[in-house]
Amino acid sequence: MSAPFIHASAFVDEGATIGAGTRIWHFCHVNPGAVIGERCSLGQNVVIMPGVQIGNNVKIQNNVSVYEGVTMEDDVFCGPSMVFTNVVNPRSHVSRKHEYQPTMVRRGATIGANATVLCGTTLGTYAFVAAGAVITKDVPAFALVAGVPARRIGWMCRCGERLDDAGTGPCPVCGTRYRADGDGLAIVEAA
Repeated sequence: MSAPFIHASAFVDEGATIGAGTRIWHFCHVNPGAVIGERCSLGQNVVIMPGVQIGNNVKIQNNVSVYEGVTMEDDVFCGPSMVFTNVVNPRSHVSRKHEYQPTMVRRGATIGANATVLCGTTLGTYAFVAAGAVITKDVPAFALVAGVPARRIGWMCRCGERLDDAGTGPCPVCGTRYRADGDGLAIVEAA
């Protein structure tokens, strides 16, 4: 696999780990202690803070800051200008670094453009966050959420197609079947 590509205008600090085949574009900054997997893409003006963990094949579009405490598993998509936070009650004059809350983005999740993910939440496997949504609580696996605050409005297949309202029928595109699993869905039969 090829070595990482780092654009000349990007800064990757010593102590950051960048996987093979990853591409880091214009004006990005990857801080020390950040770990980025293989075959990732960081669009223009992306900032990755210390301690962030990013899996393989993650796509982070332009103008996204990934703050300390965020972990992304493989195959995550972050749309342009979406926002992560790491403190619930920030104040400029009060240091709250000891109050950072973790955010987990599970495998295959999609976060739409201009969405906001408040810290301390988990986005389930293949969850789909609509553009502009504000995540204030955990999102179940395969859930489609939208609004401010976000609420579940449907279910999404791992291939990115909307499922029937119950989420239990086969995907109309790939044929994958699902079953209810707690608050979310689980795959019964993969296509």
